[in-house]
Amino acid sequence: MEASEKVKVLQDLIKIHSVNGNEVEVAHYLQKLLAAHGIEPKVDEFGDRRANLTAEIGTGEDSRVLGFTGHQDTVAVPNPDRWQYPPFSGEVVGDRIYGRGAADMKSGLAAQALALIELKEANQLPTGKVRFIATAGEELGTPGAYRLEKQGTATDLDALVVGEPTGGNIIYAHSGSMNYRITSFGKSCHSSHPEQGINAIEGLLKFVEEEKHLFDDAKDDPYLGKVQHSITVINGGDQVNTIPDSATLHGNVRPTAAFNNEKVIDRLQDALEYINHTTPFQLELKIIQDFYPIATAPDNHFVQVALEAAQRNYPNDVKLDIINGATDASVFTLHRPDLPVVVLGCDSWNVAHQTDEFTTISSYLATIKAYKQIVRDFFA
Repeated sequence: MEASEKVKVLQDLIKIHSVNGNEVEVAHYLQKLLAAHGIEPKVDEFGDRRANLTAEIGTGEDSRVLGFTGHQDTVAVPNPDRWQYPPFSGEVVGDRIYGRGAADMKSGLAAQALALIELKEANQLPTGKVRFIATAGEELGTPGAYRLEKQGTATDLDALVVGEPTGGNIIYAHSGSMNYRITSFGKSCHSSHPEQGINAIEGLLKFVEEEKHLFDDAKDDPYLGKVQHSITVINGGDQVNTIPDSATLHGNVRPTAAFNNEKVIDRLQDALEYINHTTPFQLELKIIQDFYPIATAPDNHFVQVALEAAQRNYPNDVKLDIINGATDASVFTLHRPDLPVVVLGCDSWNVAHQTDEFTTISSYLATIKAYKQIVRDFFA
């Protein structure tokens, strides 16, 4: 393919509105693109316009399977009028392509599909199998990845590349991500006699004070460092002259391998039990999202294969690194904790989810080359 054709593929994907859904349209676009080049993918629709897509190339002489995965959805665009360029235009300005999902992660998704196409058309089919896995709903609940994991899509993988934006850096470890909700129950009464009620908001404030230092003694992870945690949403009360009998907050914790998801949940539960037994408030915990951390040793052979491929193909200096974000790999490694995983994609993680999100054409084209290099070197 010419560079202009590759750019058009990414523009086409950006123009598809797949904000927290509508992956079926993305999947059918990819299906048509791959089929036009002799690759027959499978689209798995599972209602409400959600869909996963999988495709494979390779001779199968080598029993190993290398996975490439990316998600088809994007986050929302809360203020489109603040964008310099329309968020679903895929507008090209110099070396940049603008649009929601340009970085996170339709560029990585397009690069993975194009890498398969170019390997096949160059008659460079791997002796093993390369499996392309396009998921639904990574940004909100990962229904697609969980469905694929239950179907066994990751069971036989020998290594996995996740195409999130990294600027060409090789991410060998990332934290987990746990979203939770705390509900505080009190007793309603008129605000002129607050002593007759139990203000549920005050129960949340007790937890907020506990949460500040809840993980101070958590063991640092050798790769991911400290457990990151924050409270991000609070709701309580309906009327200014009524003591609220319920209130909620939402928080996020980034577990590590050294202080994993189970330990985080135990610590949250301990805090609630302490408050429930020492105050008049009653608090309940609900886990909303539970992604596990992943880590592959930086000296792992696959990590080094990916690093060399990136160093040979990106115009910028690249390095081994970690992130505190989470990816679909958290799901695909649920029953494969030993699976070597790297995250590698176009441009910076920091532009994801931002106004005027973009990726650069130079990084996008380099990513396609790096993916092909990884395939060739992995099966060499």
